[in-house]
Amino acid sequence: MSEVVLRGLRKKRVSTVSPPRILVVGFAVLIAVGTILLSLPVATSSGDGAGILTALFTSTSAVCVTGLVVVDTGTFWSPFGQFIILLLIQIGGLGFMTMATLFAILLGKKIGLRERMVITEALNQVNPAGIVRLVRNVLIFAFTIEALAALILTGFWFQELGWRSLWFGVFHAVSAFNNAGFDLVGDFRSLSPYVNSPVVNAAIFIPVVLGGLGFAVVTDVYQKRRWSRFALHTRLVLVITLMLLLAGAAIILMLEYNHVLKQLDWGSKIMAALFQAAMPRTAGFSTINMSELEITTQFIITLLMFVGAAPGSTGGGIKITTLAVLVLAAYALSRGREDAEIFRRRIPKDQIYRALTIALIGIVLVILVTLALLISEGQDFLVTLFEAVSAFSVVGLSLGLTTQLSPVGQVLIIITMFIGRLGPLTVAFALGKTKKRTGIRHPEEKILVG
Repeated sequence: MSEVVLRGLRKKRVSTVSPPRILVVGFAVLIAVGTILLSLPVATSSGDGAGILTALFTSTSAVCVTGLVVVDTGTFWSPFGQFIILLLIQIGGLGFMTMATLFAILLGKKIGLRERMVITEALNQVNPAGIVRLVRNVLIFAFTIEALAALILTGFWFQELGWRSLWFGVFHAVSAFNNAGFDLVGDFRSLSPYVNSPVVNAAIFIPVVLGGLGFAVVTDVYQKRRWSRFALHTRLVLVITLMLLLAGAAIILMLEYNHVLKQLDWGSKIMAALFQAAMPRTAGFSTINMSELEITTQFIITLLMFVGAAPGSTGGGIKITTLAVLVLAAYALSRGREDAEIFRRRIPKDQIYRALTIALIGIVLVILVTLALLISEGQDFLVTLFEAVSAFSVVGLSLGLTTQLSPVGQVLIIITMFIGRLGPLTVAFALGKTKKRTGIRHPEEKILVG
């Protein structure tokens, strides 16, 4: 067989690889490279090197922008190790295809249709048209927000840390915008020493919220700048985001007013409640001890974590638009209406099916992981459920279970973080075989439900 024919067969074989499969393999390779680098002796403060499971867990958590850690980031890892974690967060948060596009743009290379399709899948977009322009806007926006946050945090920490404040500022800015939740404060305290600091709270809160809105939303707002001209997706994301933030903050303030927030003044109480309401959107930072919260508050945060951020963002969860579509569909059905509608727009039925599938897979996965962790770890139910949801929604908040996980528990969380970051449907499409449509539809017959 000639070389030309062989080359053609290879090209055909590559072209049949689906975008979801490319994403899954790409993230897996990135995690593997991160694991190797974090396993090196130079990556740890002691110089002894991290165990392979510790390196794998940390690499997965960084690439999947989760923030769950089995060792303290600020004390266990050396500056080299922290830099590798930061790099993994940036690539994992923006997406490796987004970063690859950046280098292609800088080198002046043309981006083909296959690459555009993969980027479209990675950013959770519908149409590949204009996807390169969207990526360019995403990169400009991300680096601008990170630079501003880093500048503010560096100025705040300069008196306390000197020139180390520059590294602290950059690390926490990148971690915040990418909703990663990694911190360098030390002793697993997250940002609790700065619960009373408006500067730290604002410099972390704003990038977290902006990163969780989704790049399509930010681009739409920047380009159109008028509510009436915004896409339905943009309006829905903005409304639901505001509702969850305000409702979450009000509930946390009410439940913890005379408990965890008791020692704070009125302004700090509101600031802490708002901060904690935003972080379950998959950020993973905290300014109060999660394990000291009331059980009711912990459960509310668990629900907020499961919902997560917006599609195409640096966050996870089933996504706020999924929740919105399901609520609208249920409301329409209860009113005897055929269509789910909002803002004078009708939601397509295929999107309702997709939302239902995502929510159902998410619930089943969380249940299975929780059951497995209950068996392997033997911890309290809510603590275990909290951990499972945090991993699935790539949040990073914990009630203290992460550092106590057995090797089996760590593997379970690693798999959950991986599926949660890519999305259950993406992983399912990547593992499954693509079936051709036959055009055959079976006869319809009703069943009794409800």
